[in-house]
Amino acid sequence: MTSPATDTAPDGTDGTEVTGPPAWQPVAALGVTLVFWASAFVAIRHLGHEVTPGALSLGRLLIAAVVLSALLVRAPRHRFTRTELVLLACCGVAWFGVYNLALNDAERRIDAATAAMVVQVGPILIALLAGLFLGERLTGWLLLGMAVAFGGVVIIGSAMRGDGGSDLAGVLLALLAAATYAVGVVCQKVLLCRLSGLEVTCYACWIGALVCLPWLGDLGDVLSTGSTETLLLIAYLGVFPTAVAFSTWAFALRHTDAGKQSLTTFLVPVIAAVMAWALLDEVPPPLAFLGGALCVVGVLLTRRKPRVPAAAA
Repeated sequence: MTSPATDTAPDGTDGTEVTGPPAWQPVAALGVTLVFWASAFVAIRHLGHEVTPGALSLGRLLIAAVVLSALLVRAPRHRFTRTELVLLACCGVAWFGVYNLALNDAERRIDAATAAMVVQVGPILIALLAGLFLGERLTGWLLLGMAVAFGGVVIIGSAMRGDGGSDLAGVLLALLAAATYAVGVVCQKVLLCRLSGLEVTCYACWIGALVCLPWLGDLGDVLSTGSTETLLLIAYLGVFPTAVAFSTWAFALRHTDAGKQSLTTFLVPVIAAVMAWALLDEVPPPLAFLGGALCVVGVLLTRRKPRVPAAAA
């Protein structure tokens, strides 16, 4: 599936076409997403041993859902078809519910670098699923960039592994997070053909929050006994890496291929390492810089377009 030059009207009923946004807007939106998602790894790492995975997921999703609902009140809304309801449920349960629970629990068992490395299996799964179900092409440049970027992530994970090591349960939880991330993005891409990113993100947040409701008691304990810093970090995770970043992700995804866009998330471990360096004074080892450079090169390779023969052009 290639990105169209024009987008069908949001309601999909009048048959008119409107010009898409300037090319820089989806790129800028994606940049915002990557920065906020990278910051989430730093925040989750800080909160991991103070807040249970369920309480952290539920608090983050409830804050995001309330913020997005307030924005949705004044925005156009659509009546969902039965197929869209199924896809929305899959997206909300998988990506917003199970993904958050699995990742938060994984980072309590394995170090953040290893978790980030394993989760980057997700973009590879997305590219494969998009090729199978969305008709997106798996070009040579895409496959080469995928391999180079994933190699960079492996190097970063090896260089930055902490003394705590990792256990099998933590790795399996991170793999579960990667798989549910892939399922959620593919479902979301189909939904964005007709629905707005704000709608999809808002309702998916509420569905994810329902998945996390069994940990409501844990969240209550955090709210009553947690420090001001803990509460502010949970609020930050809900507003910026969730409400804002998932909305900008959906906007960018509406105007590009799911496979190509997901592979840009290989840059998240690089940005997270820089943030940890600046905010936590954690200086990355020299080998991590090599891994970061490979991630950047790999993502740039995925953005290259295959050469079109002159006769075909």
